[in-house]
Amino acid sequence: MKDIIIGSRGSDLALWQTNWVKKQLETLYPAFHISVKIIKTEGDKILDVALSEIGDKGLFTKAIEDALLGNSIDLAVHSLKDLPTTLPAGLRIGAVSKREDQHDAFISHKHNSLDKLPMGSVIATGSLRRKSQLLNYRSDLNILDVRGNINTRLRKLEVEGWDGMILALAGVKRLGLTAQLKQIIPENIILPAVSQGVMAVEIRAEDKELLKMLEPLNNKNSLSQITAERSMLKTVEGGCQIPVGVFTKIENEKIYLDAMIGSIDGKKIVKCSMEDSIEKSEELGIRAGLDLLERGGREILSSLR
Repeated sequence: MKDIIIGSRGSDLALWQTNWVKKQLETLYPAFHISVKIIKTEGDKILDVALSEIGDKGLFTKAIEDALLGNSIDLAVHSLKDLPTTLPAGLRIGAVSKREDQHDAFISHKHNSLDKLPMGSVIATGSLRRKSQLLNYRSDLNILDVRGNINTRLRKLEVEGWDGMILALAGVKRLGLTAQLKQIIPENIILPAVSQGVMAVEIRAEDKELLKMLEPLNNKNSLSQITAERSMLKTVEGGCQIPVGVFTKIENEKIYLDAMIGSIDGKKIVKCSMEDSIEKSEELGIRAGLDLLERGGREILSSLR
């Protein structure tokens, strides 16, 4: 293998992430020729329907994974939060990046924080998880669904004159779009998405050479965090379009996890907080998932389905 083809979505953020991985590999392996192939996913094509209505099983990943399995690309770079917890047979995660800040961001041209918003303000977000927690915090807010990449969303915010928008802070920072960033939303108001802020490199399961090449990119702390978060999500059988949030941090060889499941109207939210040693990240996630289901999460999820 002397040529490596990386598959990527065509959005600015997807290309930023792909080019970041490309640069790392070019630095590590200058003898290799590394190129990028842009692939349009189902989620990129359907922009006029809410994500919650089209289902999310591989919406932003399936076309890229098909290209991997068909050998037309060698690896794929994703926002890990887009990857389902069960990957297609024949594929695996080869590396996860160091995590960017996992919080959500409040973007506005008019107001400095969620608390400063007037009654009945209009806030745009494409996420049921954010909608649930926002309405739980401020039931007076009017939440609008918005689709499209970050730049498209920011343009809509300006044109439509909405009071604000919630985006993942990681994407805003990576693209240098912090001009309208008014507040990094603390996790006691909105728990982030599973794996938010982490990039994943997906490869064919049998590609041992590429797996070894990716080793230097693999971040140990990120791996522990996302192992806990994804095992929690798998336990509750939640996808991207179910109001499930989680925040993890690592301190002194321990991993701390806060998680939630909520109703879309924000009237019912169940939460749990747990900790364990880093080696038990997967078990911690499973325990948290079971705890959420027992506390009322099961009823919330069955009402959503």
